[in-house]
Amino acid sequence: MNLHKEVAARAVPYPSPRAGKIRFLGEEEAYWRLLIHGAVLLICTLGIYRFWLATDIRRFLWRNSEIAGDQLEYTGTALELLTGFLVAVAILLPLNALLFLAPLDYELVGLSGAMAFLLLPLLGQFAIYRARRYRLSRTLYRGVRFHQTGSAWTFAFYALMWWGLVVLTLGLAYPWAQKNLERFKLRRTYYGDLPGYFDGSALALFLRGFPLWLLVVGPLLAGFAAAIHTIDWPALTEAVKEGGSGLATRVEGSNPGYASAIIFMTGAATWSALAAAVLYPAFQAMVLRWWSNGLCFGNLTVTSRLRTGQVYRAYFRFLLYGLLFAIVVLIIGAAAFAAADLLKGKFLTAEADDLVTAGALIVGYIIVALGYSIVYQATVKFSLWRLGMESAEISGIDALDRVRPAGRPTSAFGEGLADALNVGGI
Repeated sequence: MNLHKEVAARAVPYPSPRAGKIRFLGEEEAYWRLLIHGAVLLICTLGIYRFWLATDIRRFLWRNSEIAGDQLEYTGTALELLTGFLVAVAILLPLNALLFLAPLDYELVGLSGAMAFLLLPLLGQFAIYRARRYRLSRTLYRGVRFHQTGSAWTFAFYALMWWGLVVLTLGLAYPWAQKNLERFKLRRTYYGDLPGYFDGSALALFLRGFPLWLLVVGPLLAGFAAAIHTIDWPALTEAVKEGGSGLATRVEGSNPGYASAIIFMTGAATWSALAAAVLYPAFQAMVLRWWSNGLCFGNLTVTSRLRTGQVYRAYFRFLLYGLLFAIVVLIIGAAAFAAADLLKGKFLTAEADDLVTAGALIVGYIIVALGYSIVYQATVKFSLWRLGMESAEISGIDALDRVRPAGRPTSAFGEGLADALNVGGI
């Protein structure tokens, strides 16, 4: 009897995926090759290939994301993205022309500034919602489509209101803004006929993030308060009222603490900038974990075990690869300029040499920009996608077995608009 059990155990070398387990099957080396190949074609096609590259990236990430033994499927095409972009550009060109020409009329200067300040962020939020709708409608799991309903304009006004509140509160309203915006989107998101909803707690996110906020914004506020306290405001007002030349000298002479105030503000701003850079991975890990834990579809819930150290390792790899890339670029650039100096005056005239130098600088800039984009995509974005998948587990997976197909594909206009406004995502 024991012999039969041993033979049966050996007959199954790999256990079947546990129900509710999420895995990512993609290899990083394959993703590097995809990005490098795409970058070369981007240069050759003057950027047009980016629609095909975006499609290839999504297909790679989707098909390598496995939920309870079944992979996601992305059915979007590059031609859809290209068409959506062209339609968006056709709409944006007259709008940009109007915003550009309006300041030529003296009476419309203030109006055009207000229009640009409000309209462009509004269009950006509209594009984000419509782009999400497109991506969901092109995402299938077990042959059933995800889809999204609701008005993109309603979301745009709603988002603009919340982000304005975030700015006015110096970021303290961020947890409530995120909760309400995610709830708006998830309430209108479906997997087949299974509705989604968001169950994250804004207060929990606030309590976790408040220490980070204190470390970043607290010193800036303290420096600002110290600067206000140090300045002699009546003397400063009198110095400004005098006008004429030597204003800076009079201001400094009437305020012995003026230099100290500048030092306070500069030091506080420097600290805040450094703290924001150092703590951003911790903030990103906290928000991603909070969002994953609040994600629900019917009785299906998600539990994330993402660790902050994993996100920091992804950014450390970006810095390391970025440094190595910078060294390679400097070596190649130095060799190229040395070779150009040897050829200068022998084969090229002064005018031709200037043109060659300008062309080399432009090509070098493009290569550097694409190179760092590849490094960031392959280290940070790829790692965050993989970590987000592998650190999550699903409860109530049986809810997916009773789903009936619903929804239909939508246009890529939102994707094109998001691309034109530079607010797009994976």
